[in-house]
Amino acid sequence: MDPLEYDLMDSAEEGMWWYRALRTRIEAMLRTGAAPAGPWLDVGCGTGGLLRHLAQAFPGQALHGLEYNPRAARRAATKSGAAVAAGDAAALPFPDAAFAAVTSLDVLCHHAVDQSRALAEMRRVLQPGGLLVLNLPAFRWLHSAHDRRVHNSRRYTAREARALLDGAGLTPIQVGYWNSLLLPLMVAQRKLLARGKDAASDVAVFRPWLDSLLFRTTEMEAALARRGLGFPAGGSVLAVAFRPQTAAPVP
Repeated sequence: MDPLEYDLMDSAEEGMWWYRALRTRIEAMLRTGAAPAGPWLDVGCGTGGLLRHLAQAFPGQALHGLEYNPRAARRAATKSGAAVAAGDAAALPFPDAAFAAVTSLDVLCHHAVDQSRALAEMRRVLQPGGLLVLNLPAFRWLHSAHDRRVHNSRRYTAREARALLDGAGLTPIQVGYWNSLLLPLMVAQRKLLARGKDAASDVAVFRPWLDSLLFRTTEMEAALARRGLGFPAGGSVLAVAFRPQTAAPVP
């Protein structure tokens, strides 16, 4: 991403409603996903917001991060206390089967990332039975100035995300949309209010009352999902899979 976007992320991710909502979902997936014992890795950890959250939510859990931008990697290490390396998601500098869980949030979508190689690398460093949690931006028709600012070139449907996991030799557990109740507002923001080529990304510090309202809406959505209500669309796709215990050829 552009250096400015890393600065925006660093300043906003602790409090901004979207980051908080996403971290809450990742934490829930890691708690219920039955990952084996062992260290966890966040691929494309940015400036360390998720790693910091996981360090607080899972005291004593060994955490590692990988970030392409060396300056952002240093920020992430300082912010989270995790062991963060600078490197390429498509060539992870870790041994085979080194991690019990791997997270990667809005990384495979970047134009500079070879998504097939990166996903193969995530599978390689996972232990058999290890858990992979991905967040991906949804729907190509939602591509906007925000995507251009953060260098996203791909957006996905839930079906495409599932096929991507299957093709990488991973077994999907759960693949679905979230940020669904706020999708109409997202469409209005990206396609009407900020549709110009020079528009800023959506990453920002919101007014407290608005940020709280948006976050509470995502919490209500999560509560509905826990009751079994699925959503046919949303701003993002959340995908959870595991590496099979038995070795299988990867296409």
